[in-house]
Amino acid sequence: MKKNNNTFFGNIKSVLLAIFIALLIRSFIAEPFNIPSGSMKPNLLVGDFIFVSKWSYGYSRHSLPFSLGWSDKKIFSKIPNRGDVVVFKTPEDNRTDYIKRVIGLPGDKLRIKNGQIIINNEKILRKRTDDFIDNDYNVSLKRNRKYIEYFESFQIEVLDLMDNGIADNTKLFTVPEGHLFVMGDNRDNSQDSRFDNTVGFIPFENLVGKARFVFFSLENSRFLQIWKWPKSIRSERVFQSIK
Repeated sequence: MKKNNNTFFGNIKSVLLAIFIALLIRSFIAEPFNIPSGSMKPNLLVGDFIFVSKWSYGYSRHSLPFSLGWSDKKIFSKIPNRGDVVVFKTPEDNRTDYIKRVIGLPGDKLRIKNGQIIINNEKILRKRTDDFIDNDYNVSLKRNRKYIEYFESFQIEVLDLMDNGIADNTKLFTVPEGHLFVMGDNRDNSQDSRFDNTVGFIPFENLVGKARFVFFSLENSRFLQIWKWPKSIRSERVFQSIK
C-alpha cells in the first residue's frame, strides 16, 4: 500500500511540475494563438495557429494567464517597430486578445485619406498587385483587391475590398506617448485604432507579444475535427514566418 501511495504522489508531483513548466514557458517565452477572423488577410488566415514571443516588448500582468499579476506597468519594456505584428489586450476590456500591425508610433500624426495612410505628412505609396483568392469556409471563391504598401524600411501586402469604406477617410490622429496605432491588413474588415469607441490607441502595457511564425494551419476545419486534417492542413504555411 505504501508503494502505491508513493507512486500516486510521485505522479501528482510530475503532473504539477509539467504544468508549472508549461505556465512558465507560456508566460515568459512563447504562447500559441489561433487566428479566428480574417482581419489580417492576406498575411494571416482563419485557421492559422501562431507562436507569439513574450520577451519581445517586456512583461506586464497581461503576459500571464488570465492577466493575473502585479500591475499594468511593464518591466524590460521595449517599443515595437513600425510594421510589427502584435498581439494585445483591447483597452475596452483588458481581456480580449487582438492581433494587428503597428502603423503609428508615439508622437506620429496619422490619418487615412481615400484608403491611403499618411504618416507625418508622408503618404504611404501603394501598388495594385494580383488579386487575393479567398476560399474561407469553402463557400465560393472570391477575388479581393490586393495591394503592396511601401513603408520606409519594409513593405506589406494588404487587402482593400471596396472604395469609400467606412474607415477609408479618418480624422487626424496624434499617437500619445506610451501608445501605438494599429491596423489590420484587411483594411475594410478590421476593428482597429481607427475606431475610437472599440479599440483606439493601444497602451504599451497591453502588449502581449510579437507574432513570430505559423506552426500549424487548417482550412475550413476545426482543430478537433482530426478526421478532416488530411484535406484541411495548409502544409505550405507551416513554419512560415510572419512579416
